[in-house]
Amino acid sequence: MAMMTYREALRDAMSEEMRRDKSVLLMGEEVADYQGAYKCSQGMVQEFGPARVVDTPIAELGFTGIAVGAAMAGLRPIVEYMTWNFAMLATDHIINSAAKTLYMSGGKVGCPIVFRGLNGIAAHVAAQHSQDFASWYMNIPGLKVIAPSNAADAKGLLKAAIRDNAPVVCLEHEVLYGLSGEVPEGDDFVLPIGKANVTHAGTDVTLIAYSMMAVKALEAANILEKEGISVEVLDLRSLRPLDNEAIVKSVSKTHKAIVLEETWASAGVGAEVMAVISDNCWDELDAPVVRMSQLDVPLPYASNLETLCVPQVDDIVREIRKMLGK
Repeated sequence: MAMMTYREALRDAMSEEMRRDKSVLLMGEEVADYQGAYKCSQGMVQEFGPARVVDTPIAELGFTGIAVGAAMAGLRPIVEYMTWNFAMLATDHIINSAAKTLYMSGGKVGCPIVFRGLNGIAAHVAAQHSQDFASWYMNIPGLKVIAPSNAADAKGLLKAAIRDNAPVVCLEHEVLYGLSGEVPEGDDFVLPIGKANVTHAGTDVTLIAYSMMAVKALEAANILEKEGISVEVLDLRSLRPLDNEAIVKSVSKTHKAIVLEETWASAGVGAEVMAVISDNCWDELDAPVVRMSQLDVPLPYASNLETLCVPQVDDIVREIRKMLGK
């Protein structure tokens, strides 16, 4: 085990896979000479050279199209977006080309590619830079979608994504980039896509979350543990495929569930999770499932209003106490 930050774990995952497989390359805005907009590719151009760590123009539609074509031709590109907000410009290539090529070619043309970058609310950067796109990409057949909440998951899942023959969307979180944690060392540390993880075992209620909300859920669980309230935290990690079995198992144990997400409730990840619970755990529930999400407004720039719009740890703690009648 080694202590490293989330961004260092991402860098190690990319570097290890580039050493292992010469067809892997990284491309995006400022990934090379500037060492990455968020320093996730620090030192990589020095090791692998500008032919495999490629600075691109500020033109997401253009360089995403180049990367998708390269993947169809046999390379394994990693495309870094400075933020998934900017990737909105490239959704035609991600959805209509990368996600659908294998199906529409009758299995003859694959597209092994990773699209990665920060997702969710980056503190105080206003509505156009503070959006969680998880449900967008989770809705698309042909894509896999991961959203790691800690350094170990970031490394293990990104390595799996790079090796996968399907296009994978990796949703990172800027606020987590500096978060440190223990990460297994070695090239063989690869986590399976499609498997959730219980980060805190409990018996009274299940918190189901991903990315930043999984961190807040764990913090809430630790606070309530001191009060004798046993909270289970299920970190989804993978949103497509979703680990329905893990959701059903946890809710069947605790008989109560709260779903957390850092985006709007309408047609969100939480809605899908609640459908899974409704379909499979109806007779197991002792209370209605609660969904906690961002208020249905574009996120304000002002710090105090931003805080009010998004579930905080205190809000989660209060909702759990309310559900349990405490």
